[in-house]
Amino acid sequence: MADEEIPRDPRWAIPLAILAALIVGLVWFWDRPTIVALSLISLGTAVIFGLLYLGLSYAGPKSRLYGLKPLTSRMPAVSQPKGHVHFRTKLFWTIGVLLLYFLLANIYLFGVDQSTVIDLFASYRSILAGAQGTLMDLGIGPIVTGSIIMQLFTGAKIIDLDLTDDEDKGMYQGTQKVLVVAMIFIEAVPQVFGYITPSTSLTTRLGVVAPGNGMLLADLVIVAQLVFGSYLVFLMDEVVSKWGIGSGISLFIAAGVSQQIIQGTLNWLPSSPASPISSTNPPSGTIPKTLWFLTHTSASTMASSGWEQVLLRQPNPIVALVGTAAIFFLVAWTESTRIELPLSHAEARGARGRYPLRLIYASNIPVILMSALLANVSMVTILLWSNPTLSRFPLFGHQWWVGSYLSASAAQASGVSQTQPISGVAYYLSTPNGLESWLLPLFNFQTYGGFLYGHTELEGFLHVAVYFGAMVGGSILFAKFWIQTTNMGPEAVARQIESTGMQIPGFRREPRVLRRVLERYIPVITVISGAAVGALAAGADLIGTLGNASGTGVLLTVGIIINLYEAMGREQLMEMNPLLRRFLGGEG
Repeated sequence: MADEEIPRDPRWAIPLAILAALIVGLVWFWDRPTIVALSLISLGTAVIFGLLYLGLSYAGPKSRLYGLKPLTSRMPAVSQPKGHVHFRTKLFWTIGVLLLYFLLANIYLFGVDQSTVIDLFASYRSILAGAQGTLMDLGIGPIVTGSIIMQLFTGAKIIDLDLTDDEDKGMYQGTQKVLVVAMIFIEAVPQVFGYITPSTSLTTRLGVVAPGNGMLLADLVIVAQLVFGSYLVFLMDEVVSKWGIGSGISLFIAAGVSQQIIQGTLNWLPSSPASPISSTNPPSGTIPKTLWFLTHTSASTMASSGWEQVLLRQPNPIVALVGTAAIFFLVAWTESTRIELPLSHAEARGARGRYPLRLIYASNIPVILMSALLANVSMVTILLWSNPTLSRFPLFGHQWWVGSYLSASAAQASGVSQTQPISGVAYYLSTPNGLESWLLPLFNFQTYGGFLYGHTELEGFLHVAVYFGAMVGGSILFAKFWIQTTNMGPEAVARQIESTGMQIPGFRREPRVLRRVLERYIPVITVISGAAVGALAAGADLIGTLGNASGTGVLLTVGIIINLYEAMGREQLMEMNPLLRRFLGGEG
């Protein structure tokens, strides 16, 4: 469909323009921004309402998303390879992108006072594959958030697209790219204006160029760097998906979590490097920490408090090492557990095969989406509590029941992070930090009650229950959405099997018959899959993980490594036998 062929109803322009003008006017009367700030707000509002106009004004027979086609068709993208890409080439691109990711994660943002940076995603840093204060500060957050929104809208039938149709699927992917770009700005701007402070030198230099607006221009310089880094991550993910092996998002998560696990196991530096190593500031790695206590403390001290420090207390206790190892083995076992449906070829007699339905059928994607959703909840509640502008938002701004946080001085005095919620919905949905954050207070509230941030034992137990239930329930919900949007449902799988010439022995070779058979298994396995990954991730968070990688991060890393190993095996198999490419999904 060419741009000039898109039918539109221009009457949408007037009400949208009036609404945009009202919003800009309300901002002016509410916050009294400078002229430069108001101009930027007006520009952002114009872009948002321009996108709304493109979608709402579409008057054709298809989904309103087709109104965005003039924009989606011009979005920068990585070209699809023509024909088969050799295994060595794919391996080269995968390793190259991984090295580029590590490079970008070590390039700090220009003009930022690193000592004042507050990490809004501290509890979810491992799954967002980012690095605080660097070009990778946002990580894969905007990509995953955009995917969540598109999946929710598609699953709820708000977006009317048939993802089995190539044109509709292309429109879905194009709209998701636009949404990812929008989410980059939505996540970057709130972080910079209040939580990533520009350095004094940059603010002074820009203040000379634009008197009175030095801080604003410095913030915009940092926003531009975050946007550049985040969009580069998006393109790198496309490079791996089209020219490499596996998924770029998965590769970045596995790389970041692996780095945290190694540091959490072997790091000899103490938690506070500026202070000398002591019993209250031991080496942060599990093995060095254990060796230090065994060689520097007496038997009586070990019996009274040393073993508690080594086994249960942060950083990186032995129970976290055991918990991380247990998750590795459990995920490896569940990944190999499957139901295999017997298949036979309709024309070639004796040709038989099996179609595997894994226990983790929806892969680890549901728990990625759920954890990213909780990360965004955490970011929004921090902004509503402490941001000078958003804290005045009606009903939700600076409300304890939404989520309250300590000020910088109070957090420093109590040793609690500024990003740790201490009340409200945000507290009950926050990630527990190992056994010391909930189990020790339940056994000895007088000694360890401080880990509950002023809550009672019952409220601490309720926190654990709500978090565990949210992870399990949310993962089930996203698992259902995922199989429907990725052609993994009974109907789509039936068509895939039928297209290969295979059938289930004893049944007619017809998609409807295959679908009825698959409906006995796929919906049930989907629910079990979502519940299993959600329970494993939440359980690992409750036990504690090495390097604070989070249960979700460890779970994802194991699954990603297994899937990457299997993908490499398929690539090598297709390399040796080109006739298998069609059956395994490769190009001819």
